[in-house]
Amino acid sequence: MITLKSRYEVEKIRFSCGIVAEVLNHLGEVVAPGATTLDLEKIAEELIRKKKVKPAFKGYHGYPCCLCTSINEEVVHGIPSSKRVLKSGDIVGVDVGVIHDGYYGDAAKTFAVGVVSPEVQMLLTVTEESLYKGIEQAVDGNRLSDISHAIQRHAEAAGYSAVRDFVGHGIGRMLHEEPQVPNYGPPGKGPKLKSGMVLALEPMINQGRYEVEVLEDGWTAVTADRKLSAHFEHTIVVTEDGPVILSRLDDRQGQGTLQKDL
Repeated sequence: MITLKSRYEVEKIRFSCGIVAEVLNHLGEVVAPGATTLDLEKIAEELIRKKKVKPAFKGYHGYPCCLCTSINEEVVHGIPSSKRVLKSGDIVGVDVGVIHDGYYGDAAKTFAVGVVSPEVQMLLTVTEESLYKGIEQAVDGNRLSDISHAIQRHAEAAGYSAVRDFVGHGIGRMLHEEPQVPNYGPPGKGPKLKSGMVLALEPMINQGRYEVEVLEDGWTAVTADRKLSAHFEHTIVVTEDGPVILSRLDDRQGQGTLQKDL
């Protein structure tokens, strides 16, 4: 069942998302050649604990860490490790979630490590653009698949593919709530979007085919053709005045509350 969030609940989610945004912002400053993904994990956990919130992923269905760190052909759910050393030219997707006072926040970003090629930078650019194309469609009265179609159309227009096996989701008192939000599909399908829906939109875009495989660790998903994949995610709320991004630093710093009741 899809639950519409009250203004009070949205502010709770916004707070958690603000911490997530701070963590990602800080990690973006320390991602560099020579760092390990375990280094990122330790930095993130220290900041999360300092903020007096709880990591959302650690222990979730047995997942061992606060972050998911996915390098190059890894799509999502890469496990931080001291053996995974970042090199110049790599890309690393970092996904982080926290929970505070019963409400979750969730966001992700793919970082370039050192200097990357123009082709790699284009993948990052198009993937982030695809996220914002989806957000633009998160309008009261639209259909859920209008988001999905906008993401797929933008990615495929650039010659990339949208992953099918992993999708966005509702979020609130649970990390994963209804509805699921695929990153592909025709427009005009699915539930009607309504003010108060809170969604975590997260396109995963591949250089090659959309098929993925899960490695023996049971978590790390990689592209079937081992070409690169990028991942960007924001948590947003549908309002009568359009979508509001909750997991962006400037949204948290400038405005303490929504301007209108949902």
